[in-house]
Amino acid sequence: MRIALGVEYSGSGFHGWQWQEGVRSVQGELEQALSRVADRPIRVQCAGRTDAGVHATGQVVHFDVDVFRPQRAWILGANVNLPADVNVLWARQVAMEFHARYAATGRTYRYEILNRMTRSSILRDRVVWFHYPLDEQRMQRAGQCLVGEHDFSSFRAQACQAKSPLREVRRLAVSRFGQRVAIEIEANGFLHHMVRNIAGVLMTIGRGDQPEAWAREVLETRDRAQGGVTAPPQGLYLLGVDYPAVFGIPDWRQQRVVPG
Repeated sequence: MRIALGVEYSGSGFHGWQWQEGVRSVQGELEQALSRVADRPIRVQCAGRTDAGVHATGQVVHFDVDVFRPQRAWILGANVNLPADVNVLWARQVAMEFHARYAATGRTYRYEILNRMTRSSILRDRVVWFHYPLDEQRMQRAGQCLVGEHDFSSFRAQACQAKSPLREVRRLAVSRFGQRVAIEIEANGFLHHMVRNIAGVLMTIGRGDQPEAWAREVLETRDRAQGGVTAPPQGLYLLGVDYPAVFGIPDWRQQRVVPG
């Protein structure tokens, strides 16, 4: 049978999602915990691999297993064996046609910035500290040129292995909550470092170092070298993944713990 799980984690203590020899990964911890519940090796597929330091509140994974366990057992059994920085939120038996990555119709990421003069000891691994004043309204206006289907070559990492740079951004919203500025982006898919590169461009504009039109100029060059700096990973969250209703995957928007 095929089981889907919702997973949240703090990325601060991991070398990213993907299993790697000799280092701590989210995938490695989750597979070890699930293998104990199943009493046999478990390998999981995720909706989207995250880099070192990146968090997730709505990651989705699936795995195949030939032993029955109640949904409650997958959740509680996994969490008993998981470290405190990884947690299973829900479990569902799904059709064999479901695939955590390839069945997804959309993903939403959020980039959190602490915008004040001094850093935060409490939020140091949860947000990116930026002490120059940011104009979130300039950032919002500049970012709207990225909405729609575009060639995002200027916003992809040089090591990105995606076959096509075309992606459809369905929504991009910049908002402020006191001293925190958030960039939330929903798209049909993302290229490697795409959100962090967009954040880097919008922060440069928000600081006033570039005009609002620069975002469109960067997009149209289709040249990563013209795209400015890649923003740090600490402020990035995978909020959730969307699927066709037929699969019965819980709506992450009803469960989100990051404000917005």
